[in-house]
Amino acid sequence: MQRVHGTVVDIAGSGVMLCGESGSGKSDLALRLIDRGACLVTDDQICLTSREKGVYATAPKAIRGYLEIRGLGVVSMPVTGGSYIRLIVHLTSALNVPRLPDREVEHILGAEIHCLKLNAFEHSTPIKIELALRDLSRIGGGGPGD
Repeated sequence: MQRVHGTVVDIAGSGVMLCGESGSGKSDLALRLIDRGACLVTDDQICLTSREKGVYATAPKAIRGYLEIRGLGVVSMPVTGGSYIRLIVHLTSALNVPRLPDREVEHILGAEIHCLKLNAFEHSTPIKIELALRDLSRIGGGGPGD
């Protein structure tokens, strides 16, 4: 098991891991994805385990079911028990988001997971994440059993 800093949401059975510095917009973006139908897995700390079908993310027991929302504080949220990570999103400034990115992968616990850089605060970012997941499904990448 590996513990990392970040937030994970599940979008239609696919885990999306949001990574970035404090204040980069992880929880804000998670909240907007939840508003579009995603389900929270964990906020702030992620427990990653290697399983036969890939890397599985869960919440540490002490923070399961909570999301920290800047300006409101820590709020209770419905959660799913866990999700297989299919996409890693590194949150960065708008100036550091590549216009035409190459396909990139990260190796975590022996698994290869697609990743990209986005700015959390752009209005289109939740849609970009959904499109990236759709693209992964189309090419057959990053999912359990692929």
